[in-house]
Amino acid sequence: MKRSVLSRPGVAVVASALSLALATGCSDSGSDSSSGDKATGGKGATTTVKALSGAELKKRLVGKGDLDGYRFAAADQSERFASSKEEITVVDDKCAPLAYVLTGFAPGDSTAYVNTMATPLEAKPSASSTKSMEDMTEEELDDALNSITDTLGGTLTIVSLSSYEGDGAQKAMSSVSDAVKGCAGGFTATAKGAKDDAQKFTKVEAEKASGSGDESVAFAVTGVADGDKIVVHGEAVRHGSTVATYYSMNLAAFLADGKPKEYGIPAELIKAQAGKLA
Repeated sequence: MKRSVLSRPGVAVVASALSLALATGCSDSGSDSSSGDKATGGKGATTTVKALSGAELKKRLVGKGDLDGYRFAAADQSERFASSKEEITVVDDKCAPLAYVLTGFAPGDSTAYVNTMATPLEAKPSASSTKSMEDMTEEELDDALNSITDTLGGTLTIVSLSSYEGDGAQKAMSSVSDAVKGCAGGFTATAKGAKDDAQKFTKVEAEKASGSGDESVAFAVTGVADGDKIVVHGEAVRHGSTVATYYSMNLAAFLADGKPKEYGIPAELIKAQAGKLA
């Protein structure tokens, strides 16, 4: 049996670390706010392109049948998590676009947005996964934790599409690019239901973007949970007047003994989504 690296209290820490990541609202259209100018990449004109509606975005959002090996489901809509960007508080306003990418919301002033959560199919739930944590033996808890590790070993990714009028998509990209540069020292964000448990990120670093779409910007964000470092990845890609954002987190990397393994946003997922926006 593989050794679990978390005790019972540690399970709560993982849940806390995931809370901001899963603080997404319903995958439907909605209004948002933010601003910016121009991110790195191409300069495709968007001023004469009409924004897509929520229904049109849904048709273009990657999902079942678009990519083998993945399960697609709506992001969490429980009362614990935020249902809109207004329910997410960021200490430094300029860092808000990063928090929005990490919660599946539109980074800019969009007319509509949709999102989905993609997870690998190879995972199989353990026999003990149906029990409550309090009723598990230490062996069953290890089994359940290892099952969770295996489940997210292939990386959980939230994909979001948002649409903009005029040059709104370019401004949204600029806001993300500016935040990556201006929030290198980290930022703090709090989502609805976790007001006493703010998520603190200690570092933001630019990463090599996929090069997809008209322009793209990618970044890694580092946080600390229970003394352990956790690194998550985000990317924003503009396709005309539509911006696709990706947020990936790998629980196996977080739970790993020793040096956490490296991972990134699955390239095949970005490719599949780009294909639906072509």
